[in-house]
Amino acid sequence: MFGPDYTAGCPSCSAIADGFNGSVVHLANHDVTFSAVSRAPLPKLQAYKRRMGWSFPWASSFDSEFNHDFQVAHTEQQWEAGAVEYNFRSADLRPQEGQESRERDEFAASIVGTDWETFRREGPGVSAFALEDGVVYHTYSAYARGLDGLWGMYQWLDRAPLGRNENGFWWRRHDEYDSE
Repeated sequence: MFGPDYTAGCPSCSAIADGFNGSVVHLANHDVTFSAVSRAPLPKLQAYKRRMGWSFPWASSFDSEFNHDFQVAHTEQQWEAGAVEYNFRSADLRPQEGQESRERDEFAASIVGTDWETFRREGPGVSAFALEDGVVYHTYSAYARGLDGLWGMYQWLDRAPLGRNENGFWWRRHDEYDSE
């Protein structure tokens, strides 16, 4: 959602996170602890959290391997090799042949304030863990479109007459809709 070199959180991830506040209390009352994790330094996350009006727990994995271990962040070396592990398969996240670098960089800069490669080396994912007798077990992960179920807005749009109506850059951070 928020890489260390971003100036703002990803708009689509932010839209997903808009729904987290209301879920935290219900999860806690079913023996589930919720926390978002991003690679940006904690002060950057805290400032963005205030801007967005969020109260859910949000941890920084800055200077750790956490996101890399769960294959939602990739190093420059992995990027250059062309094959990264993401969504339970090997994928080449580099731009397709012929795609204008200026167009890609402008897109990335406009949504998170960085270049395309830096933006694409961070990917969305969700994982679940269980703690039993002092041992932490990784029990579940989903990536990419596997996160659609977490995006409460999608559930409503999928039932609306026009569906998701995804034309161009259709999502915004909730505080940016009036600034078009």
